[in-house]
Amino acid sequence: MNRNRAVWAMLLASLTLVPAGWSQDATQPKKVVKPATTSPAAANQKTNIQAYIQLLRSDVRQQKAEIMGSVMLLSAADAAKFWPIYTEYDAELSKLNDQRLANIHEYALNYSQMTDAKADELIQNAMSYQKQRGELLAKYYDRVKQELGAITAARFVQIEHQLLSIIDLRIAAELPIVGAGS
Repeated sequence: MNRNRAVWAMLLASLTLVPAGWSQDATQPKKVVKPATTSPAAANQKTNIQAYIQLLRSDVRQQKAEIMGSVMLLSAADAAKFWPIYTEYDAELSKLNDQRLANIHEYALNYSQMTDAKADELIQNAMSYQKQRGELLAKYYDRVKQELGAITAARFVQIEHQLLSIIDLRIAAELPIVGAGS
């Protein structure tokens, strides 16, 4: 039990999914977002940001898999069935997370000049993402249940839900509340 607690503490301490520059304290003055330039420096900066995001995502995915492995308590035979399913799930989740990342990026670009229409669009996108993620988890619950039984599948969903909740909280904590300070 202490090992599991240590693993969770490690995850909480090390999760950083949203670059600090995207967070804006409500006490900070609003900044006007200038149109993107096409200079080589701007293009290089965008490439660097994308590389940084990819690195963060790969680290989080690796940490999630390590925690999943330590908490699932699978026999060798069960692990041989579980990990290919989890790998497929993680690949689909990664593609879905691309939508979330694009939505967060759009939020950051529009934060200082948010309109009702843009706020509605961004929230609709966020809710759609949450719905699709829930459907994806349900799909893979069924796959794991079919291969390993309902108890193991339930354990997978519980652990994954806890990990996703931690990630969601970390992201939410980094994003400024829309309209705060206006």
